Amino acid sequence: MTASHRLLLVNGPNLNLLGIREPAIYGHETLADVERLVTDTAAERGVEVRAIQSNHEGVLIDAIHAAREDCAGIVINPGGLTHTSIVLRDALSGVALPVAEVHISDVRAREEFRHHSYVADIAVVHVIGEGVAGYARATRLLLDVIAGAAEG
Repeated sequence: MTASHRLLLVNGPNLNLLGIREPAIYGHETLADVERLVTDTAAERGVEVRAIQSNHEGVLIDAIHAAREDCAGIVINPGGLTHTSIVLRDALSGVALPVAEVHISDVRAREEFRHHSYVADIAVVHVIGEGVAGYARATRLLLDVIAGAAEG
């Protein structure tokens, strides 16, 4: 499979607790549900997904760096790293792949510290506050950008 037929799905710290952690905010769907949703959505267009979740910033950065060799784009929910990690932002910028930023909750309507995203100016797609279903929309929009059917 060529790079044009693969996406990297990145989920940051604490997203392994989806379905358990604060279900009133994040819902009852699990990380496995998210990965299945993105995989199925990408498969509609013949695209494969490689998924990673880690609570360790360096592991995520290594996966992002590796993606430049065999992926056409990145769908990412950086979790709390959204608001704190310049090095994650630099990794995304450095690989020069189109990025879709996803957040399950509406981070703009939550605590003040969640309002800033270091990923926002790197991402060509932003899907915020649509729950887990937002991952499917972000995947479709990113694939449109990659195919040249939409501007990022």
